[in-house]
Amino acid sequence: MKSLPVFLVLAGLSASALAQQLPVIRATAKTVSIKDGPNFSKNTWTIEPATKPDIYITSAKKVVFYTDVDSISIQVKQDKPQDFYILLNGRDSALTRIQYQPPRLEMLKKAKKYNYADKREVSAFTYQSADDEVLKNIRRELKLDSIAGNGNEISQMINLMHWVHDIIRHDGNSNNPAKKNAVDIIGICNKEGRGVNCRMMATVLNECYLAMGFKSRFLTCMPKELKFDDCHVINMVYSTDKQKWLWMDPTFNAYVMNEKGELLGPAEVREKLINGKPLILNPDANWNRKNSTTKEQYLENYMAKNLYRLETPAASVYNAETGKWPAYVQLVPLDGLNQESTKADSTIKTGYRFQVTNNPDLFWVKP
Repeated sequence: MKSLPVFLVLAGLSASALAQQLPVIRATAKTVSIKDGPNFSKNTWTIEPATKPDIYITSAKKVVFYTDVDSISIQVKQDKPQDFYILLNGRDSALTRIQYQPPRLEMLKKAKKYNYADKREVSAFTYQSADDEVLKNIRRELKLDSIAGNGNEISQMINLMHWVHDIIRHDGNSNNPAKKNAVDIIGICNKEGRGVNCRMMATVLNECYLAMGFKSRFLTCMPKELKFDDCHVINMVYSTDKQKWLWMDPTFNAYVMNEKGELLGPAEVREKLINGKPLILNPDANWNRKNSTTKEQYLENYMAKNLYRLETPAASVYNAETGKWPAYVQLVPLDGLNQESTKADSTIKTGYRFQVTNNPDLFWVKP
């Protein structure tokens, strides 16, 4: 008798689907916990009966789905997707597919090659002067001198990054505020008791760096796919003492070092990940002061996915994305799917436009 509701619901599906005799698990809640290899994530998957199939991508050998009342263990096959149904509240069937994908670090390694001879013209990178009145106001209003402290240049950069991480809660699902600048973002977070996404956190830190006289850009780190539902935004700030860009991530309170304890920039982190060189994450890296972050989780998995394509505004200025899209420059590896700039027609419709280069020397140029 227990199988009868399943048969009644699935009877309306195609004969070919029924012929496959796919496994069925039950659920009364829409969220599902997943054990992906050794990693367990609680309530991270949402059952979507309208999406057929709803695809879960993994590089693990085994995946376990846990609903509130049932579970299923799937042995992942590299050459064949594995399908099953989740029956929600005895009525709605969600065709779910487990599909193998190579580990993101392996995908990143295939994106190693650039073209240093690419001479396509890209916009010159510019940085708003700390003498601009709007940045001087930010420096005064947010008391940035006190926050940065009296230490050396790098300690000031780290102190400012820690401060942004501590005063703003990260919420990747939040709507962006209408005014996308440091003062207004901090203000709306305090007023509404809310968080903002990584882009807004990097915007705040970028404007604080500019206000303190540090040349800085926020850096959108994207996967290989041109359509994606997750990327990450960090900051690259230039150290005149070290004559190099440095990696600062206010979302995860993170910076990255080599085995000598020397701070690294995004290009160095990417190169060392690809070549298997030692990387050290600061021990106090964390998410929202709740969950600590490890090098394996943050760099070898999450950022290995998101260091495939890189994008940054040509002009690093206050209020850069309020009511408009500025001009962006993308660094794309030779293995990348997009090798051309935004087409004119899409630029007119969306206002979003970018230039593409395969030449890292043009993208990481010193200020």
